[in-house]
Amino acid sequence: MKTHSTRLWLCCGALVALLLVAALPLSVGRAADIAIYADALAPGWENWSWNAEVNFNATQPVHSGAAAIAVTFQEAWAGLYLNSNPPLSTASNDRISFWIHGGTTGGQTILFSINYAEDNVTITPQAGTWTYVELLLSNLGSPQAIEDLVWQEHSGDNSPNLSTFYLDNIILGGDAPPPTHTPAPTSIPGNGLSVDVSADRRPISPHIYGLNFPDEDLAAELQLPIARWGGNHTTRYNWEINVSNRGADWFYENIPQDANESADSFIAQNKRTGTASLITIPLIGWTPHRRATGHPYDCGFKVSIYGPQQEVDPWDEDCGNGVRLNGTEITGNNPLDTSKVITETFVEAWAAHLVATHGAANADDMRFYNLDNEPMLWPYTHRDVHPELTTYAEMRDRTRAYAAALKRADPGAQTLGPVVWGWCAYFYSAADGCRPGPDRAAHGNQDFVPWYLAQMQTYETAHGVRLLDYLDVHVYPQRDGIYSESLGNAATQAARLRSTRQLWDPTYTDESWIATEVHLIPRMRAWVDAYYPGTKLAITEYNWGALGYLNGALAQADILGIFGREGLNLATLWGPPSASQPGAYAFRMYRNYDGAGSAFGDTAVYASSFDQEQLAIYAAQRSSDSDVTILVINKSLAPLSTGVSLAGFTPAATAQVFRYSASNLNAIERQADLAINNNALNTSFPAQSITLLVIAPRPTLNRHIYLPLVLRRQ
Repeated sequence: MKTHSTRLWLCCGALVALLLVAALPLSVGRAADIAIYADALAPGWENWSWNAEVNFNATQPVHSGAAAIAVTFQEAWAGLYLNSNPPLSTASNDRISFWIHGGTTGGQTILFSINYAEDNVTITPQAGTWTYVELLLSNLGSPQAIEDLVWQEHSGDNSPNLSTFYLDNIILGGDAPPPTHTPAPTSIPGNGLSVDVSADRRPISPHIYGLNFPDEDLAAELQLPIARWGGNHTTRYNWEINVSNRGADWFYENIPQDANESADSFIAQNKRTGTASLITIPLIGWTPHRRATGHPYDCGFKVSIYGPQQEVDPWDEDCGNGVRLNGTEITGNNPLDTSKVITETFVEAWAAHLVATHGAANADDMRFYNLDNEPMLWPYTHRDVHPELTTYAEMRDRTRAYAAALKRADPGAQTLGPVVWGWCAYFYSAADGCRPGPDRAAHGNQDFVPWYLAQMQTYETAHGVRLLDYLDVHVYPQRDGIYSESLGNAATQAARLRSTRQLWDPTYTDESWIATEVHLIPRMRAWVDAYYPGTKLAITEYNWGALGYLNGALAQADILGIFGREGLNLATLWGPPSASQPGAYAFRMYRNYDGAGSAFGDTAVYASSFDQEQLAIYAAQRSSDSDVTILVINKSLAPLSTGVSLAGFTPAATAQVFRYSASNLNAIERQADLAINNNALNTSFPAQSITLLVIAPRPTLNRHIYLPLVLRRQ
């Protein structure tokens, strides 16, 4: 799965504003600030709005000065549109901000965008109060100029909220920090958090901190343990010619990859950063054939062969999407248009090549193999060569043949399967869709994943060879708006933070069409324990969205904590953040919180919160120095103050404190040390923040040395 689009970034007060907390005080006069609206539109700006009544001289309410902009949308999709002629240069400026007031009703759903960027920010202002919104230009590709500012009605239904709202103080700002708001913290009586180093101890696998296709510099900074070569295009990657077919993602085209995008280059990069490689190998039975000439590329549904189609590649109009103009799918195409038949010997030769080129997999230089990618979706993502609906039996037979070939060529490597896409595929084959059907009935009415595990156990019993080392599934939140590069409105942001519970909590009912308890990692463990003991657990694709925003970083930090506490063995985030985005700081809090390589502990220990949904806590002990690391995520909209009790060790007198929060989205900040008294500490956790406490154990007195000294003094 993949998504790519321009990101907007909500920073500091803006995040608080979009979560609709109390109004913030205005801080004006920052160096290089340029007013777009302050009592009046600045020269060069014009009103190009549509289907909206706009008054630039409203006198009530006003945030500051003498006037504000009153906006009344007259119908759905109406817009307030401000245009600058000539475009306003962004030189020496890095952010744009404004204040918004919901009027007497509030609750309007408004999309804000700059220069009609693909991405946008959803705003839902409160009634009767001003809130602050700010966006960093760096997350818009650092535009050299701003030409268009658009606030658009976006209810998406037939009953839009057309009540008047207000805007004030629209500013193109410099690089000084934005206004902050520090309300008094809510105090939690007693010790709302507790840690016991002697209880619930279990190893934390370093491989839970993995990424798909990471940037090399970020991988080096994070001391990244594992990187995955995955996604739809890897199902049909031909290692011999470095060509992949993009399937439904891009007009079923065979596209040559650059030399630095080859699987060999990927592994070479990983070796430079000390990162293990997880390579997806094809089970589908097809791979791109060799072509003597270059572009235009071979594709699965050529217009010249199969007729006009609804969409074509804009750079090669002979390649269509396989859907006729009347909306019906083209069937009966020739797979040989793009591909050739392969068997397990193809991947056995590839694995042998990897061993010869990079060395055999071993404990010091681990290599992993994904047994294809989301095979229950082959009839959709790769229907030009695999229109047949994937079945239980096909998955068993292909896994046995290809995994056995891999084990012959690279015996030390680890295999992961069945790599299914999500909820429906945990229980049903593609042949049955997402409900009980004939394929399930033919296999004892057993859920697919447990059945698959049982088949792997049967093979090992018969042949003495373990073909499957990890049970691997994918998971994406299914509620609309969460898995998105966009931040979403206040309800979406709250749901993003809440829905991580589906990974572990048996009492949490998923808030999407799934509408039942998922508790994914315990469910996976129960399947393995019952049907193939000893199999490890992996999630090689997941993404909770908004990694360009603090809200997404909070969710990502929570997920990494869950993975460690619940004993997941391997995970790789799909669509990793760039090094400058908040999502990357969630990883830094676990992998390099001080910039000197210090990491979260490698043995999970007991940690409990008065309310894990508000103040999530994860704790561990580091084997290198026995330090205890405690990570606390304040998911709430207000600062929370509470005590942290410590048991199972004798702590030093102080705790180091590292924090990532809205006060600085560009760094993890070292805070003042906290005093520890009577095995407890008290502190406040800012709203929407990630705090790491690092506590060394107090040195114990060596009485065998001390006693003789006392005797000599006598």
